[in-house]
Amino acid sequence: MAYTACTIHVPDWIDSFVGGGTKTFSSGEDRMRFVLELARKNVEQETGGPFAAAIFNGETGALIAPGVNRVLSLQCCIAHAEVVAIMIAQKALGSYDLGAEGLPSCELVTSTEPCAMCLGAICWSGVRSLVCGAREADARKIGFDEGPKAADWQEQLQSRGIRVQRDVCRPDAAALLKHYVQEGGVIYNARRGA
Repeated sequence: MAYTACTIHVPDWIDSFVGGGTKTFSSGEDRMRFVLELARKNVEQETGGPFAAAIFNGETGALIAPGVNRVLSLQCCIAHAEVVAIMIAQKALGSYDLGAEGLPSCELVTSTEPCAMCLGAICWSGVRSLVCGAREADARKIGFDEGPKAADWQEQLQSRGIRVQRDVCRPDAAALLKHYVQEGGVIYNARRGA
């Protein structure tokens, strides 16, 4: 058996959606609305699940890296939006540590609170801020298994120097999840450990 490299990439439509130049978003709400549009487009284009994330320069609001969920289209369970955005940002900034000296303070904006896997990736990524739309409960309500997470996960991130903001545009983010399932979207990790 020959082993081949596994490459995780964003769908082709992202470049035109983002536009050629650097996008800048003045507020956390604007950044979240951009991320929710990424998630909506990902579902419409059938390129992944109803989740998106992006890394921004925390001071200027400039987009560093967009990410969308690619689990279904790539047949890869780790291709969550947060992981994709982190990987792209690290490549773009030339560092495995997004908190390295000389880099901008990176903010991760995600359409839904991180699952257990993404929470771990956030801890090691170097981002300094996490902004969440829908809650974990909203994802669980439609059938997604978010994995085992400590009840005090926000405090644990904050103790590592990562600010956490929740419920930014939550009604819109939760509605996007509901719409996905109502339209027959695949709930691909619903076994809950079974």
